[in-house]
Amino acid sequence: MNRPVIGVIGGSGLYEIDILENQEWVEIDTPWGPTSDDILTGEINGIEFKFLPRHGRGHVHSPTSVPYRSNIDALKQLGVTDIISISACGSFREGMEPGDFVIVDQFIDRTVNREKSFFGPGCVAHVSMAYPVCQRLASICQKASESIGVKTHPKGTYLAMEGPQFSTLSESRLYRDIWNCDVIGMTNMPEAKLAREAEICYATIAMVTDYDCWHPNHGEIDIEKLLGVLKRNTQMASELILKIPELVGVERLPCPFGCDRVLDYSILTPPEMRSREATDRLANIISRVQPSSSN
Repeated sequence: MNRPVIGVIGGSGLYEIDILENQEWVEIDTPWGPTSDDILTGEINGIEFKFLPRHGRGHVHSPTSVPYRSNIDALKQLGVTDIISISACGSFREGMEPGDFVIVDQFIDRTVNREKSFFGPGCVAHVSMAYPVCQRLASICQKASESIGVKTHPKGTYLAMEGPQFSTLSESRLYRDIWNCDVIGMTNMPEAKLAREAEICYATIAMVTDYDCWHPNHGEIDIEKLLGVLKRNTQMASELILKIPELVGVERLPCPFGCDRVLDYSILTPPEMRSREATDRLANIISRVQPSSSN
């Protein structure tokens, strides 16, 4: 029987969790360089968890400098089948208030200074991103969030900006009124794209901390208030994680939406034409579909 292995990527404010049994921090080497931090391994009710603080303990990585490829590769090496991204965000909707959780179902990627794919020269692939979030895993996250009493929104479009500065008023109005986005953050892209390339189910729990700057009654982002909401949100996030095992179950069945088989028809470069350098670098990502004779 295949068992699930849950990866949790903690965003701003969520740098450590103390709810895992048999905790151990482990260092994982990757072909893409070091990860944001060591990865905390452990269990909850017999289900394996791997926790990675996206910005590192002490918040040492800006959104642009987060080593996204290394992080996803390392989680893949650890056998992670499902990634739950827990991320702070701003809200473009009156009804999505600070303290609410949004289960993101779509993204608009406005980042410009990040490596966005594992693939490139020597091995080319084009992965569909029409549905960037695993609907099965998102549903689990929604149920977990609702079960702890958090006001939960079952869907929303996440605008990923480069940062590290927050939006101008004109940008905030554009994203809200013209592009019809619901929340804004700086880190879920290219993370979601890379998880999809790695054939790992991915879902985002966006924790609302503020109204960005569009709201006439709230104005500019107040860092002190934001941190207060963030502290409360991260406490609730730990409670949410505790609910995941009973909703996931002990058996990991094939993803009904095909997240774990994305590469079946995505790699364009034939095995015999893939460069050794590329296949060596991609070894952890394409092992399921790479013929052993080409390794």
